[in-house]
Amino acid sequence: MASDSEPASGSAQATNAVPADGATGVFASGGVRVDAADVSVLCGAGLRARLGEIARAESRLAAMKADTLGEIARRSGDGAAAHAATNEMSVSGRKARSDVRDAVRLGDLDATRDGLAAGSVPVGHAQIIARAAGDAPVDERYLAQRAAHEGYDEFRRTVARHVADVSEDDGVSVLERQRQARSGTIVTRGSDGMMVLHLEVDPVTGARLGSAVAAVERRLFSDEGPDARRTPLQRAADAICQLILEPDAKRPAGTSLIVVADYDLVNHQLTNGRLADGTPVPIGEIARIAVDAEVLPTIFEAATGDLRMGRSRRTATELQRAALALRDKGCVGCGMSPERCQHHHIDHWQYGGPTDYENLLTVCPNCHNDKIHQHGFTAQWHPGHTTRHGQPANPGYYELQPPGTPADNTSCQRTDGQTGPRAPPR
Repeated sequence: MASDSEPASGSAQATNAVPADGATGVFASGGVRVDAADVSVLCGAGLRARLGEIARAESRLAAMKADTLGEIARRSGDGAAAHAATNEMSVSGRKARSDVRDAVRLGDLDATRDGLAAGSVPVGHAQIIARAAGDAPVDERYLAQRAAHEGYDEFRRTVARHVADVSEDDGVSVLERQRQARSGTIVTRGSDGMMVLHLEVDPVTGARLGSAVAAVERRLFSDEGPDARRTPLQRAADAICQLILEPDAKRPAGTSLIVVADYDLVNHQLTNGRLADGTPVPIGEIARIAVDAEVLPTIFEAATGDLRMGRSRRTATELQRAALALRDKGCVGCGMSPERCQHHHIDHWQYGGPTDYENLLTVCPNCHNDKIHQHGFTAQWHPGHTTRHGQPANPGYYELQPPGTPADNTSCQRTDGQTGPRAPPR
């Protein structure tokens, strides 16, 4: 039994609600705390800095939770640990079992666990590493280092490429394990009676599903009147229901699966197969899906079509969508997969902007509406670099910048009279 001078929770200083200086706050491990604050008086930079502090505290707390669940699992088994998490943390059984699996894996991942405890590895990144370690013999220290500097979507692609690289069979076994782990549930939410569908599938199947759903969403959007706009989430739900309940309906246009591969001139074979967002795909899998799916090659030469539509149409063509998916690899604001995205005219259409490849940007519905049209974010092109032989090693990338961000030397004068990004090279 602890004495009056000892903290009842042991050495972890996470029990005090009111520090000695009278400011309320929440403690994390290592004596680090996040004090309560009146966020209404903070500037934009202050609010972002506070989110960073909270994220680091969450990482430290996640390390403490993993240590605790791991120890319960070691003493009494995974089931007992999941039961304890369900009761003591008031989470669902699914969430509890997932947390225990991650905790057990983290027990063997020293660099990731140390990064969590130090607050340098975000919680979501640590979960990605833990699950990847169950698929392949990953270089965990390398991944932990990358996790400290990359955003969630970029890091997810980094891990997927790394797993494919260290797999001796071109990632075939990893993809097969992912397919074996697929799951789906349909439950009724007790609070309001809404039906909730939850689906987990492998990346290739997910990309094909995403392309089909996005094509129906675009058709629903174009059919809507100006006074009957649905939200993006409502439109996605309607598209999924239509695909399930009307399986014999005509296949919508724009459902091609975009697959990219490099050609090895020495060995005369395709290598480095991947989806448009960079997710690795085994070359054998590309050959298999090419038999029963329309695979659009991302070879953009004169013979394949024109990427400059000018003012002849407002929406991107199928060829432009494929080219933009390869260039942007998803939403330039948040990283959402390209098949779930829309395309924004950098020089706005209503001001005479053309529907040309150089004037289009890949954005998800939320970033398109909220960041660009409501809050004035602009697109900034960051040029890449070339090798000493003049070949493009990194073609560059777009990034959304909030209003007031100083422009760098890549900005130029746009046709609508505003300052915008220099058009990316073709």
